[in-house]
Amino acid sequence: MIKLQIVGHLGKDCTVKEINGKNVINFSVAHSEKYKDSQGNPKERTIWVECAYWTDRTAVAQYLSKGKLVYAEGSPEADAYLNKENQPAATLRMRVQNVQLLGGNAVGDHAGSAAAPSYASATNNNATAAPLAAMSSAPVVDDLPF
Repeated sequence: MIKLQIVGHLGKDCTVKEINGKNVINFSVAHSEKYKDSQGNPKERTIWVECAYWTDRTAVAQYLSKGKLVYAEGSPEADAYLNKENQPAATLRMRVQNVQLLGGNAVGDHAGSAAAPSYASATNNNATAAPLAAMSSAPVVDDLPF
């Protein structure tokens, strides 16, 4: 099994759909990296991952709103295509098996959310929703551009 893990901010509010009697929560996560090119110029790269979380536990959807910091893991998929300019492009997708809210109510709000739940895959019948450990009340300092 190939496993993809990502920590990033949601790019928009999630959507919940029912497909063939099963619920899916769709959301997109952005992860940005800062680096220097070969000439030493600062650069930034953002990778977007389109996520599909098939679950009966749709209560997490109320927390998955634009700007929230999340951790998601699952199986990756990549699709190659030609964009509008007829140039090669690709999309990175993930079938989510676990999603955790990492705190904060919006971008820049690092107060944390001790009651933010963690949700395991609905395909694991023994998995139960468990709250994250209480987070420190100290402000979190990070270098994300969000």
